[in-house]
Amino acid sequence: MCDDEGLGADRERESGARVVKIGIVSPYDWSYPGGVKSHITHLAAELRARGNGVRILTPATGPRARQVEYGIYKLGWAAPLRVNGSVARVAVAPDLNGHIRGLLERERFDILHLHEPLASVQSLSILHHAALAGAVPVGTFHAAVRRGRTSTAPEWAYASARPFLRSYVRRLQGRIAVSEAALDLVARFFPGDYRIIPNGIDVGRFAKAEPLPEFRDDKVNILFVGRIEKRKGLKHLLRALPLVREHVPNARLIVVGEGELRPGFQRLVERKGWPDVVFAGRVADEDLPAYFASADVFCAPSIGAESQGIVLLEALAAGVPTIASDIPGYRTVIRHDVDGLLVPPGDYEQLAWALCYLLMRPPERARLGTQGRARAELYTWQRVTTRIEAYYAELLALRAAVPRPAHDVWPLPRARAATESLTSGLAGDDVGV
Repeated sequence: MCDDEGLGADRERESGARVVKIGIVSPYDWSYPGGVKSHITHLAAELRARGNGVRILTPATGPRARQVEYGIYKLGWAAPLRVNGSVARVAVAPDLNGHIRGLLERERFDILHLHEPLASVQSLSILHHAALAGAVPVGTFHAAVRRGRTSTAPEWAYASARPFLRSYVRRLQGRIAVSEAALDLVARFFPGDYRIIPNGIDVGRFAKAEPLPEFRDDKVNILFVGRIEKRKGLKHLLRALPLVREHVPNARLIVVGEGELRPGFQRLVERKGWPDVVFAGRVADEDLPAYFASADVFCAPSIGAESQGIVLLEALAAGVPTIASDIPGYRTVIRHDVDGLLVPPGDYEQLAWALCYLLMRPPERARLGTQGRARAELYTWQRVTTRIEAYYAELLALRAAVPRPAHDVWPLPRARAATESLTSGLAGDDVGV
């Protein structure tokens, strides 16, 4: 169901320019928060503000699946899959009744922008029909992995399904990676011409927030934001906390997020008798900036598989001095000792040292906070959308100059087994943005 804004394919903007109709496709359940959903929401809003016609195509389950939302088509259902240290809810129903094809033919999009285009059966179905519906298909790849001796689930999924997926990847007339880390993963299996266009951030929303009253006292606040799962590294931050308190006894840790490891961590805190560790749980998106405004230091101790890290951009935009793991995805945002501090992943002693260093030096926190806010300006959604919109225009001009005929692909029922192996490998990377 979609609350239609009524834009026809030939409608013109007030300026006289033709409206570009854009369909943005998510493989992840719209009923749950995630980095890709945040990216799509902000991109769609900015594209609409520029006069484009935008629809979001996404799976949705639960009560929200029945809620009508402006400009959103909720197509089918999603199932939770565990992989890569995370859980994501991915569309699993193929287009057996032709509903997607009918929708694409009716909307006649100029651009179909698929995020993680290979991650779900539904996304592949949309890509299957894109050219026949006259749209230019564009894919954005968010996932990244931690390089090691053994293959990760996304690497295994790409490798095992590569023979089947090549025909789908060739259909993508535009390819975007959100970071060098994301490019490193996808280009190893599907070489080609990729543009690196990063995630964006609403700087003003975080820069103007006020601290929460309950945290305005004589404590200094360390903030963690993220899913409470292994790869986010909260364990290492908790191990660092006693070392920090040897030098900064008034340090308080605020944990924002949910996950299956939360009960165990809470029991550990209670058993150790550690005071001033606050598990805030999942907070509403509109309340998140206030948590950043309440922080004296933000800490992102992930051990890997982070493509870029939207939470880093949020911290920088809020002017909070940031300590992050020295991993490829985070290095694209944080420059050590310029915009923040980088520490070896999983090294709780180095993490404790960095926390003490900043908590005991207010001038250094102020310097990094100021530098970080300036860095965040490079990632505003206005800048990011300008680059994406320019890429759309380039691809549309190329299509007009050199029409690309649709080519045959395998029927979807025949391809289902290969697709299921892929979705099981990429599903967990919704948070690796």
